[in-house]
Amino acid sequence: MLQRRPAVVLSALALSGAMVCTLARAADVPVIGLITKTETNPFFVTMKEGAVAEAKKLGAKLVATAGKADGDNAGQVTALENLVAAGAKTILIAPNNAQAIVPAIKKARASGVMVIALDSPTDPVDVVDALFATDNYKAGELIGQYAKAAMAGKKPVIAMLDLLPGHPVGAQRHNGFLKGFGLPTLEASSNELARPPEVVCMADSFGDRTKGQTAMENCLQKNPDINLLYSINEPAAAGAHKALKAAGKEKNILIVAVDGGCAGIADVDRGVIAATSQQYPLRMAAMGVAAGVEYAKTGKKASGYTDTGVTLIAAKPQAGVDSQDVKTGASLCWGKK
Repeated sequence: MLQRRPAVVLSALALSGAMVCTLARAADVPVIGLITKTETNPFFVTMKEGAVAEAKKLGAKLVATAGKADGDNAGQVTALENLVAAGAKTILIAPNNAQAIVPAIKKARASGVMVIALDSPTDPVDVVDALFATDNYKAGELIGQYAKAAMAGKKPVIAMLDLLPGHPVGAQRHNGFLKGFGLPTLEASSNELARPPEVVCMADSFGDRTKGQTAMENCLQKNPDINLLYSINEPAAAGAHKALKAAGKEKNILIVAVDGGCAGIADVDRGVIAATSQQYPLRMAAMGVAAGVEYAKTGKKASGYTDTGVTLIAAKPQAGVDSQDVKTGASLCWGKK
């Protein structure tokens, strides 16, 4: 029987030699590591909260850290090494770089650690034991279908605020959106970004509000006639809306995004975003922690891909497009029960 103890949240940089020894000696409590992409993005803040809550519930010790920003692979490599040294037998990670993180994951698994990817796949996918994540291609398809219906036959002049080059999540959402809209695109297995003629501007936002604003300002300079904006997430969409409002164009453009966070759903309600594909980081985190405890108890590892779900949330439904309303989105945001 596992001894019930409070979850512990520590920075990887704070894992001194003394702490490593202390954690490693806690043989009666499973040690589970969590490495998110950043400590500031609301999505990953919520994921950490979900992991903390589930660890407390199940009597596990959680050690959480993050990269400095989207794309920080070096920070995640260091975190993996520190967590292995700290005695973690399960490490949950949302990879910043799907390929560059692979050697560090292989090294951790070779030492007997179960590694589970959350939200974002590695490349190749099977370098981890398991993946708990949204079907990001489907998330893109849903907002693409909604945008197609909402445009009601109007010729699309599209701007796309993406994540960062080569990231599977960014590529899947981008290409899925184009498929949903009925434009030429690439399949879910591709990490390249399709660019049909209707897309007049593409920019990397890193999922950041300020970068989203700058990217939208640059896109408007390239083509002031943009009437449809796809955004990788809601913070970048909010930044883009600020740029559009400053230019007096906020009423002339349809904005769709992905995440379905509580603030994002509020933006749907306010008309800032027309629709968003809602995903569930609390669910991902809880499933990952539970799998870690199961591994500690039985030695059985999680395996394969588990789809943690996606739902289209829209203030104004469109005929032929399956969606839920803002009230439903608010009740489920981030995966609340």
